[in-house]
Amino acid sequence: MDYTALINEHLKAAMLGGDKLRLETLRSLRAGIIEFEKNGSGKSLGDEEFLKIVNMAVKKRKDAIEQYKNVGRSELMEKEQQELAVLMEFMPQQLGEDEVRGIIAGIITDMGASSAVDFGKVMGVAMKSLKGKADGGLIQTIVKEMLS
Repeated sequence: MDYTALINEHLKAAMLGGDKLRLETLRSLRAGIIEFEKNGSGKSLGDEEFLKIVNMAVKKRKDAIEQYKNVGRSELMEKEQQELAVLMEFMPQQLGEDEVRGIIAGIITDMGASSAVDFGKVMGVAMKSLKGKADGGLIQTIVKEMLS
């Protein structure tokens, strides 16, 4: 899929619709794509790379939401939440907590993990298999809980 063209189409629609917040968010996403293309690695923008770019933008928004919430800046927090909603349109469908628990339980069983010593091994496999489908913080919390 040509993600550059996809983002450009969404940008055009946002411009024509006069949606400034969406336009700003999509421009930041396009900047991430342009940065990736010009980094000199010679890699083409595939599904995995696009997902990384979107995931980084999502993480930035989530961190900003948390910070604004802590200092009581609700208007800025609301803006970040709206930007997050725009970015989530480009993420794969997120799994629910029960689904994540089931997948992690399967990983733990397959690996024969039994204690907190195996945390790093389980996290590595879990993050690979759930990449883009679940929040890393949620995965970490569930793995810690299941191994303790």
